[in-house]
Amino acid sequence: MNTYLKFGILMAVIVGSLVWLAVGGVKDTKTYYKTIAELQQMGASAQGERLRVGGDIQPGSIVKNGTQVSFTLHQGSQKLNVIYTGADPLPDTFRDNAQALADGRLGPDGVFVASKIQAKCASKYEAKPSQKGLSHSAPDSRASDGALTGRALSHA
Repeated sequence: MNTYLKFGILMAVIVGSLVWLAVGGVKDTKTYYKTIAELQQMGASAQGERLRVGGDIQPGSIVKNGTQVSFTLHQGSQKLNVIYTGADPLPDTFRDNAQALADGRLGPDGVFVASKIQAKCASKYEAKPSQKGLSHSAPDSRASDGALTGRALSHA
């Protein structure tokens, strides 16, 4: 067998293997974001598919049972029961009325089994009322009290 042919076959096998691994890795890690309404419209086709669902945590629905946490997400009148079985601790912002994203799969019983949870509390990241009018721009060198006159910094 010709040396160039052997080398070509070896290179084709290596490149083919790398492409196969890359395509398989992308399929395993891609996640589609769905609202609760979209998830319910998908019906049985959503079962087993890796999805990310967002909503607000219904007050009083968080129940911790050992390493498993169950809660209910809601968006308007739509509700979704979620069971978190992941190994990572829940975020500090995971509480009633917080916005949450659950990453996992819908089970045949209609319960979403999440392996990852992200939560945020919008009020925690808002500016304090006294800071809402502040900006981070440089002060005007034409200040009326004269205190800043001549003290402007140059960024040369």
